[in-house]
Amino acid sequence: MPNFFIFLLLLLFFLLSTNHMAPAYALTSPSDISALKSFKASIQPSSIPAWSCLASWDFAAVDPCASPRRTHFTCGLTCSPDSTRVTQITLDPVGYSGELTPRVSQLTQLATLDLADNSFYGPIPSSISSLLNLQSLTLRSNRFSGSVPPSITKLKLLESLDLASNSLTGFLPSSMTSMPSLRRLDLSFNRLTGSLPKFPPSLLELALKGNSLSGSLSKSSFDGLTQLEVVELSENSFTGTLQSWFFLLPSIQQVNLANNSLTRIEISSPAAGQSDLVAVDLGFNKIEGYAPVNFAAYPLLSSLSLRYNRLRGKIPLEFSQKKSLRRLYLDGNFLTGQPPKGFFGGQSPVSSGSLGDNCLWSCPASSQLCLPSQKPSSTCKQAYGGKPRS
Repeated sequence: MPNFFIFLLLLLFFLLSTNHMAPAYALTSPSDISALKSFKASIQPSSIPAWSCLASWDFAAVDPCASPRRTHFTCGLTCSPDSTRVTQITLDPVGYSGELTPRVSQLTQLATLDLADNSFYGPIPSSISSLLNLQSLTLRSNRFSGSVPPSITKLKLLESLDLASNSLTGFLPSSMTSMPSLRRLDLSFNRLTGSLPKFPPSLLELALKGNSLSGSLSKSSFDGLTQLEVVELSENSFTGTLQSWFFLLPSIQQVNLANNSLTRIEISSPAAGQSDLVAVDLGFNKIEGYAPVNFAAYPLLSSLSLRYNRLRGKIPLEFSQKKSLRRLYLDGNFLTGQPPKGFFGGQSPVSSGSLGDNCLWSCPASSQLCLPSQKPSSTCKQAYGGKPRS
């Protein structure tokens, strides 16, 4: 009998030791496994390098959420704390090529989907709207085509949407206000057309650079955007007047509207001299009128570009006296008269910029600010109806 008890004790010790040493294999949700298999199957095998994350996704060898991950599923996905659901897919940028399977919608606990800097193509599946826990969707720098699925606005928890640098076409979804958590929107460098919709009040950063968006900038699109800090709308086809309300958005810091077809700007001084505006680029438009002196009333403004427009008249003295201004580009206009002396002799805080290619006189040739050289007198006289510069 004693030998029997000793045997039982040894057996119990062995089982406990083995159980402690063995890896804890989790049971990933079958629907998640099915979706991951479809996800990988939709990618061309020839575009999966042997050393890449997807190459380590071997469903025959191990459960996807099993731990520790020494040889399989080494990267590219993250699971929930209980190792049953996939919560993140973040692929390495190695040039994976294929379509995004609609069955990705089965990963209902997914919070992050990041396929950036690869070669995915085809439409963004509308079924992506089933990912109700999604907080970050990053598909930038691929070859996705078709429209931005209107159903994407059903993602109530989405905080960041980055679809930049693809080949997306059509209009922006009209119901973006139904995305109450959205803080960052980047659809730059696509082929989007039409006017701007109304944006959700939660937005902090708006980037739509390098599309074919058109129309005027309507106050209704930006109404209630009290947290908006960054607006990047350059390289589009916006027209008309940029009204004074735009620069009075309470949190605005950076504005880039260069390379559009704006024809006029209205600038009001900020209320009580309070504003967070730091940088403005309105270069390469068709803006007419006088250089907007009220920009000098924005206390933190350090960079201002109005280059290559159709501005006339003299350079405001206030620009040369503004202590915060470090970069000033007024070149390529039809500005006249003598530039303020405060720009020269080491008095001005402006360290880079240009007043060149205008109709100025007595702009010191020794100053970098005066480059390139001024327009020929004949061009200036023609622009001012044959009247001499003054």
